[in-house]
Amino acid sequence: MTTAVRGTTVDIATEDGIADAYLVHPDDDAPHPAVLFYMDAFGVRPHLKAMADRLAGAGYTVLVPNVIYRAGRAPVFDLPEFIDPAARPELWGLIAPVVQALTPEMALRDAAAYLGWLADSPRTVAGPVGITGYCMGAGLALRTAGAFPERVAAAAGFHAGRLATDAPDSPHLAASRITGELYFGHADEDASMPPEQMDLLDKTLTEAGVRHRTEVYKGASHGYTQSDTAAYDAEAAERHWTALLDLLNRTLARPTTS
Repeated sequence: MTTAVRGTTVDIATEDGIADAYLVHPDDDAPHPAVLFYMDAFGVRPHLKAMADRLAGAGYTVLVPNVIYRAGRAPVFDLPEFIDPAARPELWGLIAPVVQALTPEMALRDAAAYLGWLADSPRTVAGPVGITGYCMGAGLALRTAGAFPERVAAAAGFHAGRLATDAPDSPHLAASRITGELYFGHADEDASMPPEQMDLLDKTLTEAGVRHRTEVYKGASHGYTQSDTAAYDAEAAERHWTALLDLLNRTLARPTTS
């Protein structure tokens, strides 16, 4: 059963400027468990806000930061209502430089600000948060879980790419510092996350003693949760919701009632 929600735009002070973000929570005056929602490369837009609304309707206070705020307030890109990169290949030429400009160091400075903002908000309960991330956001979720283990109870990533490479700053190298529980729903048909990377990620998490589960969504493409894109897969998207809510419901503290 979902509840009515209330969403608004908020500004978050970071070390590098002001990050705009979408905040949504149940339409009441009570605090709720906090979830940091990391966007995909297309950015904060109506579809992502709708996803955050659905998550808030399950009883969470959800923050969706515009992680590319250095390039401008959301929406950073002029996107069509239905996104099909194959039909508009020039989109990647616009998006890629902006996304690639967000270094791991910048992302973690920002993450500290997002987590601090959530901790200070009267809309959230005390205690660690959950994280969910999509596409590039899955890598941000993994990095954040490793950089702030005391603040992250759980993190999930969906249709991620390049989580376990031979780069010296590959996201999977954060595993040794993670104390929360992780879940990854990989896209079966995703050249950016081939089986060898899936295996390396799983092996690294296992050796580090991280509680985790990884699943491959058969037949799903990169971006399968995004209903405003050509990659959308309704069955895989619903499977993602089941897995995500199971993780968050098990790991995040609920407010106590007298």
